[in-house]
Amino acid sequence: MALAGATLFSADLFAAINTPELLGVQLYSIREDMKKDPLGSLKKVAEIGYKNVEHANYIDRKFYGYGAKEFRKILDDLGLKMPSGHTVMRKDHWDETKNDFTDAWKWTVEDAAILGQQIVISPSLEQAQRKTYDDLKRFMDVFNKSGELCKKSGMRFGYHNHAFEFSEKLNDQTIFDIILQNTDPKLVAQQLDVGNMYNAGAKALDVMKKYPDRFESMHVKDEIKSTEGHEPYESTILGAGVIPVKEIIDLGRKSGTKHFIVEQESYQGKTPMESIAQDFKIMKKWGY
Repeated sequence: MALAGATLFSADLFAAINTPELLGVQLYSIREDMKKDPLGSLKKVAEIGYKNVEHANYIDRKFYGYGAKEFRKILDDLGLKMPSGHTVMRKDHWDETKNDFTDAWKWTVEDAAILGQQIVISPSLEQAQRKTYDDLKRFMDVFNKSGELCKKSGMRFGYHNHAFEFSEKLNDQTIFDIILQNTDPKLVAQQLDVGNMYNAGAKALDVMKKYPDRFESMHVKDEIKSTEGHEPYESTILGAGVIPVKEIIDLGRKSGTKHFIVEQESYQGKTPMESIAQDFKIMKKWGY
């Protein structure tokens, strides 16, 4: 019976189970530092204790001004890995006449593979891709095709939410529901930003219970009422805000989340580097 049961599990499922859990930081958290001194900033990140980073800067085939091979060496020398990265998949990355990706997106995937990424993540959706239900559903087919392209290099394609996915609806369905229901989990990973959604009134625990086992990556974030800016809430030190962060990540750990990526975008008087250092200590205290 045990052998018969084992045959029901796919190779993909075993791969997911065996993927090691990791703690990382999204470099957008220290975006100004990375603009001024990327090498010095990465060294400080490594000194804090982070072993994994997630990029938010890929322009003209360069990461923070460095080509893929050069940036890989920089990370290797500092003992850092980059398991995922953010590059928005735009409408012009897909050529409908050729039914294929443009070179720009193929290069994105190629360079991600050089960096050793596990997931190539698009962190948003342009307005043009979500004007109508049919527009969005067609683009979800492109998401799945991107998953197939990434799979050839041993990676996954992924998507990361903001708030609009929960506040905007098409055909009486939220954008988020349409994305989750029209992407193949074997090809398209979901990175759940547990803080962004709060500005749309959505709660991570509810979303995770609605879609169990769909979030292999997570942006670990807390939120506090904003004193400035365009949204009612802004990010803060983990445990200092209104999000039940530990409960969320503990549920994630039980339901297949492997990448726990700290992100803090607002700092309430602290420096960005001080903030991510404090977040690191809290995550370690919580057992991550």
